[in-house]
Amino acid sequence: MDAVLKGVRLAIIGGDDREIYLIPELQKLGAEIIGLGLEKSPLGNSIAHARSFPDIITQADVLILPMFGTDERGLIKAKYSNSPIVLNNEALESIPPGIPLFIGWARPALINAAQKMKIDLVEMGNRDEIVILNSIPSAEGALQMAIEATNITIHSSQSFVLGLGRCGLTLVNLLKGMSAKVTAVARKPKDIARALEMGVNAISFVELEQEISRAEIIFNTVPALVLDRNMLDNISRDAVIIDIASIPGGTDFEYAQLLGIKAQLAPGLPGIVAPKTAGKILAKVYPPLILQHLASNPQSSAEGGAIQ
Repeated sequence: MDAVLKGVRLAIIGGDDREIYLIPELQKLGAEIIGLGLEKSPLGNSIAHARSFPDIITQADVLILPMFGTDERGLIKAKYSNSPIVLNNEALESIPPGIPLFIGWARPALINAAQKMKIDLVEMGNRDEIVILNSIPSAEGALQMAIEATNITIHSSQSFVLGLGRCGLTLVNLLKGMSAKVTAVARKPKDIARALEMGVNAISFVELEQEISRAEIIFNTVPALVLDRNMLDNISRDAVIIDIASIPGGTDFEYAQLLGIKAQLAPGLPGIVAPKTAGKILAKVYPPLILQHLASNPQSSAEGGAIQ
């Protein structure tokens, strides 16, 4: 395997089980890994461990934060950390010029702060090469949740898929393969046409309120409030909602609970149901992007960045 990341010092900050599989793959490519918030992980002494955010910044050419990103307070998800790690303005201000910061999903406050501080912020969460591949474990995980939450089979179930984006299409294919009676719900005429071409029922969101009473299982992939009070009033109380849209999802969960409808928000499924697959997906996507950003930065001291 080519050592394309030879001499590149990667700071892996926080994360979940995906990082446990991502890091060895990056090491195979020659990267030097410094971890923060990974001291309790099974990686042990196979990586160097930093003591704090300021400490790790002085040792790194690239900063990599989890796909989940941070919460609204700037707290970084860190399953294997002994103490909280916070990405606040003080931490951001300590990042030297030219050090790219990779993150899955960046909240608006982080995006605005990075722009003001001229930080090279690289969001990964919406990149096709990640989302399309991650849609496979996401769809499988959503189906697993539906199976556990219902007392019917997926086979012959009235399954609605809201949104025909990259994950929605994978879900439709998977449900169709399990002989579910699939109804795909889309906004654009071209997406409705694609669903019909796939051999499933297809309706628009305008028609959803009249049709949704048929649904036994509803999979939402739309990151906007589509299952609001009016829509929930028309849903069978025996139906199950699996919402895999990014936080806060597309369901009024409080009202669903009031109605007695099972509704579950399940973001980040790849890292939960298939961390090995998800980690190896990231290991394929990160290297060329890392080299691209280092090459465009004349201040980088990394060999990998200078060579490319």
